[in-house]
Amino acid sequence: MTDAEAVGGRTAQLKHTGMRHGWTTGACATAATTAAYTALLTGEFPDPVTITLPKGQTPAFALAAEEKSAGRAMAAIVKDAGDDPDVTHGALIRASLRILPAGSGVVFRAGPGVGTVTRPGLPLDVGEPAINPVPRQMMRDHVAEVAARHGGTGDVEIEVSVDHGEEIARSTWNPRLGILGGISILGTTGIVVPYSCSAWIDSIRRGVDVARAAGRRHVAGCTGSTSEKVAVAVHGLPEDALLDMGDFAGAVLKYIRRHPVDRLTIAGGFAKLSKLAAGHLDLHSARSQVDKAFLASLARRGGGDDGLAAAVTDANTGLEALRLCEAAGVPLGDLVAATARDEALAVLRGAPVAVDVICIDRAGVIVGRADPRGR
Repeated sequence: MTDAEAVGGRTAQLKHTGMRHGWTTGACATAATTAAYTALLTGEFPDPVTITLPKGQTPAFALAAEEKSAGRAMAAIVKDAGDDPDVTHGALIRASLRILPAGSGVVFRAGPGVGTVTRPGLPLDVGEPAINPVPRQMMRDHVAEVAARHGGTGDVEIEVSVDHGEEIARSTWNPRLGILGGISILGTTGIVVPYSCSAWIDSIRRGVDVARAAGRRHVAGCTGSTSEKVAVAVHGLPEDALLDMGDFAGAVLKYIRRHPVDRLTIAGGFAKLSKLAAGHLDLHSARSQVDKAFLASLARRGGGDDGLAAAVTDANTGLEALRLCEAAGVPLGDLVAATARDEALAVLRGAPVAVDVICIDRAGVIVGRADPRGR
């Protein structure tokens, strides 16, 4: 095996698919914000505009539109989702900035086509624009960098808008989640990983093969980059022991059943792993949903009363159900983790593999654990 072939983890899996990655709405909004604020301070729009993503990549974006008037500037980026069939591919993401008085900080507004949160259970308060925490931080960081470079205070209002965003949102889960008026500005890495069942499952198999060839006896199947970081922090695993499982829990389990390792850690968001706990092996939102009645049954198992079970059943999201149980002293996160572990062991069908599970919230905080069982 060559050195190139021995590289494992998320990067190797993405390369192995042969598909082109794209950029999140959060990355596009950050690029537009950077260009607009630079124009406010210097009078010129950088085109292309370069930003730094959370993992250090520095992509450049061409501007699709720009406008400037007294105290205000707008820049726009066309979202390129790469080879992913993303409903926001080709959308025009605009950031319109105006200078605020010193000490105001960075204020976010939802412009046309960006949704507003109207129900609890999301990582944003009710009434807030649907601009998720990581994109907000990316925009704050880039505003601060531009301010330091060009002598600004960094006090700005950022209004993010998306042309035809309200129409696009009808093809998403936003209306059901109570995000009204448009799409959400999302992304934790800035990069859209292309979604292809056959290519990604093949890359998972290759990841297992690489780990085994490197002598790794403990691997982690992670639903995303945040859970990957948690798995590394908890277990100290090297990159070639990390499998970018995404939504394909069944692909990981079935391949490891035939090609076992001593231990498998499954790490992911609470809501996704609640689907595995409920018996779903494909965790994609188009093919499985968080079953709040199932979560209510687990809450009862954990000592919850009828009132808590009813509240969990009526919860807007899995995260809201988790918070309700936490407030009542019911360890729903641990119950989901343990049940997901048992479902995983059932798929492994007695293969000599010990399985543990880590559930996290959107901020990467561990909210549920199940110790190794099996083997």
